[in-house]
Amino acid sequence: MLGRGLGFTMATEEAIIRIPPYHYIHVLDQNSNVSRVEVGPKTYIRQDNERVLFAPVRMVTVPPRHYCIVANPVSRDAQSSVLFDVTGQVRLRHADQEIRLAQDPFPLYPGELLEKDITPLQVVLPNTALHLKALLDFEDKNGDKVMAGDEWLFEGPGTYIPQKEVEVVEIIQATVIKQNQALRLRARKECFDRDGKERVTGEEWLVRSVGAYLPAVFEEVLDLVDAVILTEKTALHLRARQNFKDLRGVAHRTGEEWLVTVQDTEAHVPDVYEEVLGVVPITTLGPRHYCVILDPMGPDGKNQLGQKRVVKGEKSFFLQPGERLERGIQDVYVLSEQQGLLLKALQPLEEGEGEEKVAHQAGDRWLIRGPLEYVPSAKVEVVEERQAIPLDQNEGIYVQDVKTGKVRAVIGSTYMLTQDEVLWEKELPSGVEELLNLGHDPLADRGQKGTAKVLQPSAARNKTRVVSYRVPHNAAVQVYDYRAKRARVVFGPEL
Repeated sequence: MLGRGLGFTMATEEAIIRIPPYHYIHVLDQNSNVSRVEVGPKTYIRQDNERVLFAPVRMVTVPPRHYCIVANPVSRDAQSSVLFDVTGQVRLRHADQEIRLAQDPFPLYPGELLEKDITPLQVVLPNTALHLKALLDFEDKNGDKVMAGDEWLFEGPGTYIPQKEVEVVEIIQATVIKQNQALRLRARKECFDRDGKERVTGEEWLVRSVGAYLPAVFEEVLDLVDAVILTEKTALHLRARQNFKDLRGVAHRTGEEWLVTVQDTEAHVPDVYEEVLGVVPITTLGPRHYCVILDPMGPDGKNQLGQKRVVKGEKSFFLQPGERLERGIQDVYVLSEQQGLLLKALQPLEEGEGEEKVAHQAGDRWLIRGPLEYVPSAKVEVVEERQAIPLDQNEGIYVQDVKTGKVRAVIGSTYMLTQDEVLWEKELPSGVEELLNLGHDPLADRGQKGTAKVLQPSAARNKTRVVSYRVPHNAAVQVYDYRAKRARVVFGPEL
């Protein structure tokens, strides 16, 4: 095979061969078995010991901005003259290649092959680059040594002139970074980024500058990261994947959590070392609201575990990482004159101001009365809300002092239990309960012992109420005093 893609014809036996301009033939000397090139225009007379290998073919013409690749090219001296060996055969560089650019038409010498036909040169557009890799050691135009395996970029705009020692690995397109976006990159090996900062293998970082970014040869594009838009009502909850410093120069430790609000930035692009845990909504308290925050964050930026903090409205704030509300947003206690709160101290504290300041020890109980608005502090527990009990002159309640155990009856006035008092339930024998619940008509049922008309029982008796029994007119009831062990008869009408 003498060549590829040239359309060689079969050998000719003609004695006279006319070679047109820019054509050539190969002639084989059968005595020495050496082939040579005859270039037109000329008329060639074949000798008896010669054989023309093919009819005249056109020379290879490389137009401007094109190239071709010739395998097994001929060797030339410093004056670009073809070298021959002692037998008169052209000297070839076997297993080598030669890239030929635009030049005068040239013939292919015996042994040369057109490995790659006429091909346009590759034009590299703006924001595009060729990823190149050296296959052999060589010196570039500047005299610098390039080692096999080296990689670099040929950035556009420009026309790439191929070299036999260089392989085109891929075409790299620039990535357009829009507003509120960042490009996430990773280093394939130790290198310097486009800002001149040294990067180690596997390191990741963000490029935040808006515009087209062409990654360097050892930079791998992972993805485009969109910013999280923050408002006055939202905050971004982040956690550090490892120790690092953010854009504001704040150092964060591995596992640390923090919030980014609109006061910090309007749009936050999460860094490669930041993990987004979610968006935290704002907590808003009205003028009649308060909340209790558990494990509040202290001035050192760490949660004070086991402590509480009370926040009163009107106020808006974000719950910091690790903080939580004890019972959500609660209403302020608004007490009227007939209402009160029974409080219990969880820790020693002082309440009031000036001369009215009162100290309480842990476990103390006290009662506050309205009218007032009350927000319990973190050291106070609200045991219960109390309402004044309205009593008519014929109504009463049993009250027991929890300190002394003494029971007394309060009759005929509105009364609110103090911090040391509770309602006491009076138990009665079943016969008395039946007597209270079943009614006898002293006139209609007179003389019918044991067969009295049974009325429907009333609702269950409130045992904390003072026991009262209405004796109707023209009737009597016997009352026994357990203390004095004496009975007496009460005639109606009486209560």
